[in-house]
Amino acid sequence: MKVVIVGGVAGGATAAARLRRLDEHAEIIIIERTHFVSYANCGLPYYIGGTITDRSKLTLQTPESFHNRFNIEVRIDQEVTKIDRAAKQVAIHNLATGETYTETYDKLILSPGAHPVIPDLPGIHSSRIHTLRTVEDTFAIADFIEHEQTGHQDKPFRATIVGGGFIGLEMAENLVERGIEVTILQRPNHLMHSLDNDIASLLHNRMREAGIALKLNADVIGFSENNREIYTTFKDKEDKTGASQQHIASDMVVLAIGVAPENKLAVEAGLELGIKGALKVDEHLLTSDKDIYAIGDAIETTQIVSGKPAHIALAGPANKQGRIVADHICGIPRTFTGSMGSSVMKAFDLTVATTGLNTKSAEAAGYTFDSVIITPASHATYYPGARTMTMKVLFERPSSKILGAQIIGGEGVDKRIDVFAVAIKAGMTAFDLTEIDLAYAPPYASAKDPVNMAGYVIENILEGTVNQIHWDEALIQARKNPQTIILDTRTQTEYERGHLDGLNNPVLHVPVDELRSRLKELPRDKQLLVHCATGIRSYIACRILSQHGFDCTNISGGYNFYQALKLDQNADMENVGDCGLKA
Repeated sequence: MKVVIVGGVAGGATAAARLRRLDEHAEIIIIERTHFVSYANCGLPYYIGGTITDRSKLTLQTPESFHNRFNIEVRIDQEVTKIDRAAKQVAIHNLATGETYTETYDKLILSPGAHPVIPDLPGIHSSRIHTLRTVEDTFAIADFIEHEQTGHQDKPFRATIVGGGFIGLEMAENLVERGIEVTILQRPNHLMHSLDNDIASLLHNRMREAGIALKLNADVIGFSENNREIYTTFKDKEDKTGASQQHIASDMVVLAIGVAPENKLAVEAGLELGIKGALKVDEHLLTSDKDIYAIGDAIETTQIVSGKPAHIALAGPANKQGRIVADHICGIPRTFTGSMGSSVMKAFDLTVATTGLNTKSAEAAGYTFDSVIITPASHATYYPGARTMTMKVLFERPSSKILGAQIIGGEGVDKRIDVFAVAIKAGMTAFDLTEIDLAYAPPYASAKDPVNMAGYVIENILEGTVNQIHWDEALIQARKNPQTIILDTRTQTEYERGHLDGLNNPVLHVPVDELRSRLKELPRDKQLLVHCATGIRSYIACRILSQHGFDCTNISGGYNFYQALKLDQNADMENVGDCGLKA
């Protein structure tokens, strides 16, 4: 059997290695158009920032190591230009020599990846505009910065990043680490499309704290050069008149708008395409041709939670797909069921992680759902070093099935998002979350883990133990409905540091520990919307009030979350105990 693999990164390299482990006698050829194979493209920004200093560490394998260990032929600097399905052969162009030749196959695996989206805008071909997808791109950016910075002794080096997804934010952090002034232009109204607007506010705050200028709702319309500078012209995308045009001067631009499936070969070969031009594949990752498989960033897959077609360009699914394809070729009936799009990212001292659906995708999928926001500590608060994370969990009503999770914080975020990913994959409900037996020791967790806590909160809501309202809804009610009163249950010290005002009705303040003795001060003919710093004390307050005949509702997320949302400033979340007092 002869297998030709187009693309030697992530999925392609995994498929090749798995094939060899299953079949010692197969002829396996990888065709890779770049000079590097099996490289860690997720690590590329960290070379630019100087965290990774050795260029050789960016590549996991070389053509020589592939041959020595796996007896696999890797041809770099070569590009497949055509697929002849009838003849079962591909045309290959050697980029180094200019030679063109053909190669037959029994099975063909397409793993061409995706290419950066480059909009057709004035000035887009400037040498000061860069994209980051390959190792060559990485070296080009690093060399450009090194060369340009030598001439900037009298002024700071400035970079404009267009796009606020993974690549854009990772590049922003790494450029800041090099002492470069960074501006991010993002067309949507928040960074990271997998986050909801409210959770993204926490990320915005941290970016600005690091000195990064954020321009949201920014629609880039062109570029121009002048005196070794490049000007990025943009306008508010909500302004249809174009009167709000602005210009950002910088020394370089990084385009990080997103990626599109590399589908040129597939289109010319007549293979069936799906959403966003991605290749359609079946559960075995076969294309519309029984002898051609496709994997990685080039394919349409299924969003596991919603069951809808999706284009999920992540290294994790690509590697899994590579293994499944190899198994299927070798007669093992393995299937790929889809992906949740689980992801994690470093943003300075924050970890940002998501899995499953966010609010937008849950709405698009037609779910009846709600969400909870909690701010648990990373581990037991009496053990030094605990940090607060903000966790948003989406759940279906009335089934309590977990639909998605978003977490921002310090340590412990990654392991919690992984628990949620497993829970979603297993079809778990909030009631299941309460019973998950997770490892506990004070340096690592709390006896009631944040995952358990999320389950408890959802359970309370679904069973009617407490009513919940989100901040946006609460503020509308408090401003428009005279029968609505906001009750602050934090301590006097917390209240004096900052509290809500500007509402039609005055905000009442009764610390939760004084609540039972001061019930007579509260109106029984009005609805009380109750909050504390994080949501724990206000829940306790609601339980007291409801059992004394008051109409009360807990505001999700607490005052700290409100500050992040509405005041655009960091909430004081460090070293906060479970009760909201300083540890």
